[in-house]
Amino acid sequence: MVEMVGIGPCPFAAMMLADMGAEVIRIDRKAGASPDADTPYPVLGTRHDVMARGRRSLALDLKSAAGRCAAMKLIERADVLLEGFRPGVMERLGLGPDECLERNPKLVYGRVTGWGQTGPLAQAAGHDINYLALSGMLYSTGRADSPPPPPLNLVGDFGGGGMMLAFGVVCAVLEARKSGRGQVVDAAMTDGAALLGAMLYGLRSAGSWSAQREGNLLDGGAPFYDTYACSDGKFISIGAIEPQFFATLLKLTGQGDPLFTKRWNKAHWPALQERFAELFLTKTRDEWCRLLEGTEVCFAPVLDLEEAPRHPHNAARRTFVEIDGVTQPAPAPRFSRTVPTTPGVPSSPGADSEAILADWGFTRQAIEALRNGEVI
Repeated sequence: MVEMVGIGPCPFAAMMLADMGAEVIRIDRKAGASPDADTPYPVLGTRHDVMARGRRSLALDLKSAAGRCAAMKLIERADVLLEGFRPGVMERLGLGPDECLERNPKLVYGRVTGWGQTGPLAQAAGHDINYLALSGMLYSTGRADSPPPPPLNLVGDFGGGGMMLAFGVVCAVLEARKSGRGQVVDAAMTDGAALLGAMLYGLRSAGSWSAQREGNLLDGGAPFYDTYACSDGKFISIGAIEPQFFATLLKLTGQGDPLFTKRWNKAHWPALQERFAELFLTKTRDEWCRLLEGTEVCFAPVLDLEEAPRHPHNAARRTFVEIDGVTQPAPAPRFSRTVPTTPGVPSSPGADSEAILADWGFTRQAIEALRNGEVI
């Protein structure tokens, strides 16, 4: 695979595929070897750039004809090209789908953008929060008495964008092995975020999901599916939806008030929420863990980024790994036979330029010409 280096969902998809054993080379901008001091992404190009792990880097001047020609030669040998620029950028470089598929008919051309390759907003700027807003998912998030909060960039960038791109690419590669023909994969974060909301749209059409935030089972409305503060200022999560789980919660916490038998009556939800809030304030988070963790309550402590890697369950499963002193999530999912290896340290931009070119069929003379012409 050839990855045109960008930010957000494209490197995330490339990381997922590299984690699974794909050979992915990154084409970095030659002039951008180190990020600006005021960049919002200070980890780029460093060992902290977790999403760049497991791939070698080629720094190439795509503004030059020789650089674009070198990129095309790599694309000719690739199974997949990944890019996350605005629509039209790759076409202006002469590296659009038409040109690439003409040279490599089996190529899977994976593209990820916020709004998609087509539509009225295709050329507009945007970020995760905007794509999530357009999908209907942002409106459905947060407390009823405040605007929807920015829910990190997980649903748009990484779930709706990067994972959908990786999934689409694998599907297209499998199809290309049968048909002998490549194609374009158009992964839009608005499409992906909407798809992640498939269940909610189904519930809405059935009249089982209210448009009012905190009015539903999974959005903080139900008192038995929420987070609560503890006496030490830390938090716990409760997901006791099913009857047996809720009964266990009441038993272990010693609650016998008849009000708890009316939990499916939404009119009682505010009162029950208050009861649970008062209850969980009576102990520290660790005390609640000792009482409820591992039981049928559906319980977990709310951990921060420092605590999560140290939790015994995560430690036992090696959910996190340390690479060159940087703690980060391990490759997922798990496989019984083809177990992924620990990813390699992220390469700095251009660190592997000559080795990549040699491995992908460039002669020594061609590499020297690119170096002498300051293309690499």
